[in-house]
Amino acid sequence: METSVLNPVPDREFERIVELSAFDLDYSELSESLKDLTKLAAKVAQTEICLVNIIDSFTQWTVSSYGLDVHQMPREEGICQYTILDEQTFEVADLSEDKRFRHRDYVAYPPRLKYYFGIPLITHKGFKIGSLCMMDAAKKEVSPEKAEQLRIISTEIVERLEARKKIRKLENRLVKGYNFKRRLNHDIRGPIGGIIGLVQLIKDQDMDEKVSEITRYLDLIEKAGNNLLGIANEKLAYKKKKAEGKPKNNELTLISLKSKLSELYQSQAAFNDIDLTIANHPQCEDLAFPKKNVLPVIGNLISNVIRFTLRGEMIMVRQEYKCASGSNNLLITVKNTASKLTNDQIRQVFNNDIDEADRKVTSMNLRAIHKLLQKIGGSFSISDEGDRGNRFDVELPVLLTRK
Repeated sequence: METSVLNPVPDREFERIVELSAFDLDYSELSESLKDLTKLAAKVAQTEICLVNIIDSFTQWTVSSYGLDVHQMPREEGICQYTILDEQTFEVADLSEDKRFRHRDYVAYPPRLKYYFGIPLITHKGFKIGSLCMMDAAKKEVSPEKAEQLRIISTEIVERLEARKKIRKLENRLVKGYNFKRRLNHDIRGPIGGIIGLVQLIKDQDMDEKVSEITRYLDLIEKAGNNLLGIANEKLAYKKKKAEGKPKNNELTLISLKSKLSELYQSQAAFNDIDLTIANHPQCEDLAFPKKNVLPVIGNLISNVIRFTLRGEMIMVRQEYKCASGSNNLLITVKNTASKLTNDQIRQVFNNDIDEADRKVTSMNLRAIHKLLQKIGGSFSISDEGDRGNRFDVELPVLLTRK
């Protein structure tokens, strides 16, 4: 890919976005686990600043920083969009003399950065999901030996992200296991209670001495049934007790999801002069469910809708539950008041024959959301409401962990 092009897009960008979504990252919770590596990289490179950036559809997320307090910026404003094009490193000796960057605020104004050195974060599958970058207000030079050391650090960053992904998978399996055991305990209690009730009914009938032996057996059945029922009740009560209180680190509620989305995306909306409103259905908004897949889907959708919405307009997000036939779904509706998304682009979201080599197709990232939802059994639809903008509906299956 030619790095002189403004706002370049890597090859296989669609697959890269899908791969990033599979990491199921919460961008606001990575700093603590990466700060040691971020500081170490700055010391190795001898630069004032070091950032770990994750690059999604439209945003460069700074998930760990040293020497500069920054959290996110539009992807096209960052330098790391060029780093993820290169297999090795991307270096700019003097940003103020490079036509791609000399007019950026952080170059033309304080901190007036000059030097940039970036290494892509490459996943086990070969996709570049972000970068480890070093920057300085003075001209610097990174030797090949130091570059190799920084590459080792970038590999360790990816290993930690890969480990988090595996842990999330295990946590999800545990949640499924807990819910299965809870249902099993519930299903066991019914038949056992029925047996005990039947025994008690028989014993209450008038019987002569000839059936005393039967009564003795009924006593044994009743005792065994009560023991089993006690075990089932104890296990079920234990699960309920564990589930009480605030959601765990791997859980969300509608309340905490609203807060998280506001924290991550209100600044993007404000940057684009858009009023973003997030509301919950008041019923059951404190019920907890696993985080898995929720933030990548909903966050990417909101980020996309922000880019497709005209400046000065509004975006409304509504979140609620749908419980039917023993399954639970999270329903998310996102509406904007005026959209730049055309009917042709909407069709391309659901068209598997689209030419992904066309880098101008802005619906590519919505297709990644659609593909992820298909994989996990969810659904996605887009409606064109004419002068009233677009409506985006997501239905995401979740396991409620508290009732």
